[in-house]
Amino acid sequence: MAKKGKGLIRSLNRSATRPLKVRAAEVRSGRLAEPAACEQCGAIYRRRVWRSPAAPSPALLERARWTRCPACVQAARQEYLGRVLLHGCYLDLHRDAVTARIRNVATRARVRQPQRRVVSLEARDGTIEVLTTSQKLAHRIAHEMKKAFGGRTTYSWADDGVLTARWERS
Repeated sequence: MAKKGKGLIRSLNRSATRPLKVRAAEVRSGRLAEPAACEQCGAIYRRRVWRSPAAPSPALLERARWTRCPACVQAARQEYLGRVLLHGCYLDLHRDAVTARIRNVATRARVRQPQRRVVSLEARDGTIEVLTTSQKLAHRIAHEMKKAFGGRTTYSWADDGVLTARWERS
């Protein structure tokens, strides 16, 4: 008779797990029928995840239920979960390079995860304010600003789930 190892015993003990986890978007709007396609951005919802396929098959598009993805709804309502504030004299001299870097980071994030988007990008009075649909994209933009241009970043989370990231360089 073979002994049971701790790994096997622990893998069989699943008392604290929920096999049917409900995601936040599913709680708000209910679970979508799969497959679904966003009529605005073209993202496909399969296996409970929104993705941007390189070339979706015609058979998949024929079966898909056409709707709007949560990111498109969030962007239309101007709702955001991430906010990046860029300050400093450096912005006056290099505004084009900074905004190009922000757009590149947002484009790269959107390829892998279409739910992470820039809601708005506004420049006024020596500051740039970027609103994003996710905390992670706001964090990534601030981190990339520090990595590419130097400066200092700070992060603060509000009780309502909004991340405010600040980047400044003199």
